[in-house]
Amino acid sequence: MKALLRNQIRENILKMAEAGQRLDGRKFDAFRDVKVELNPIEKADGSAKVTVGKSTVIAGVIVGTGTPYPDTPDKGALSVNSEFLPLADPTFESGRPSDESIELSRVVDRGVRESKAIDMEKLVIVKGKHVHMVYIDLWVLDSDGNLIDAAGIAAIAALLNTKYRKVKIVDDAVELQKDRIPLPVAEQPVPVTTVKIGNSLFVDAIGEEEDAMDARITITTRKDGAICAMQKGEEGVFTQAEIETAIQSSIKNGKDIRKLLK
Repeated sequence: MKALLRNQIRENILKMAEAGQRLDGRKFDAFRDVKVELNPIEKADGSAKVTVGKSTVIAGVIVGTGTPYPDTPDKGALSVNSEFLPLADPTFESGRPSDESIELSRVVDRGVRESKAIDMEKLVIVKGKHVHMVYIDLWVLDSDGNLIDAAGIAAIAALLNTKYRKVKIVDDAVELQKDRIPLPVAEQPVPVTTVKIGNSLFVDAIGEEEDAMDARITITTRKDGAICAMQKGEEGVFTQAEIETAIQSSIKNGKDIRKLLK
């Protein structure tokens, strides 16, 4: 029954696309309304709640201290994790992370890491011994498509308003101080996802469009429009021309979304 319903929705999407229309009336390359709320989690070092249409994700940032990774003794550390809460969608289950949750975490992590969003060298306390460690946790509260972009926007919004506690070294141990300083954020990576259904491309797909998609591509750009990360999903393929179209959509929408980040 579900497969039949999805096929009907897909046929409807394809028919409307031929007429230049979309299920919710948007242009093919247009985002839904994006809302950014800062500091919804008081006890986090930084946090943001982002709503894209009817999809909502909260990002919380905690900055701790620890030992640097052996291959990067002169840099801080970054970790991104996500949780799809069952209250967000009947298909989400509690317990071990789903494939979708793991992919979302990796795409957000790659965008932050490859864009050099955080100056990781400034997070070193004592080279090779003590560094600051940035933990980004993402919680999906409501799901109506395009959770990757909502999560990526929430992550950078939370990082931009993160303030963590100063430290000093006492007897070779890290001691936290009361004063806080801003996280050294140097970039604003924004992911923009395009899905392909038939021969049509749709930016910021709603849930019904994702159910009908043949392929998906997420392109993350920096403030200067340069691509810093790219992730393809599903079994369908994109032509070179379609990828170029997706890139232009990512640059354009990324520029607009950054206006909402403070």
